[in-house]
Amino acid sequence: MNTRVDEIADGIFRLSTFVPEVAAPAGFTFNQFLILGDEPLLFHTGPRRMFPLVREAVGRLMPPEHLRWISFGHVEADECGAMNEWLAIAPHALVAHGETAVSVSLNDLADRTPRMLRDGEVIALGGGKRVRYLDTPHTPHAWEAAVVYEESTGTLLCGDLFTQVGEGPALVSGDIVGPAVAAEDLFRYSSLNPNMGTTIRSLAGLSPRTLGLMHGPAFSGDGSTALRALADDYDRRAQLREVDADHAEAA
Repeated sequence: MNTRVDEIADGIFRLSTFVPEVAAPAGFTFNQFLILGDEPLLFHTGPRRMFPLVREAVGRLMPPEHLRWISFGHVEADECGAMNEWLAIAPHALVAHGETAVSVSLNDLADRTPRMLRDGEVIALGGGKRVRYLDTPHTPHAWEAAVVYEESTGTLLCGDLFTQVGEGPALVSGDIVGPAVAAEDLFRYSSLNPNMGTTIRSLAGLSPRTLGLMHGPAFSGDGSTALRALADDYDRRAQLREVDADHAEAA
């Protein structure tokens, strides 16, 4: 395996490792995002076994030991499995996440006391970069789920939202909703709930110009329209589940 590095917005880099054995025969990408600034931030660490690849990729852009912030969508191996490896090599780095993740998991799992973020709180990274933390509980899954939005470039790093299989270009401007719908049909990975559509539409209100997918290409274009279309599909799924539940109860 090797890790590809591509700039998807000014000062924001996608670090992508393609693993053909996952979701074979299509394969699956595992992406991290590095935002450069006076206090660089890494969104997703990758699993522990992928740490040497990701560290080498970061090293092409900056000294890895200068990393200042580590964040991710939720507590899961591919999102934060290597966080303690990063804390070990970057002496000034801190994990930054919301109250739920910190209180329930990260105060115990992280080798250095994490920074707890409020919903909507902004971290100024320097160099004009400002990252806003946003709670998205149970969307697409996990109580502590969250995304981050880099304000200067209009880039939403959206974790598992829009997950798709296969390997392709680092940055696309075409349809990302259709492949995401197909991946949901394949994996059934989302925690369907009545609030999913509302939560995703709230992200559409940011009018992002770039979407950073953890599994799949980054997207450049009208992020609001893509997010609303994804929200519509989750509304449809939630309504179908409710109908099925009503039918089961009636039977």
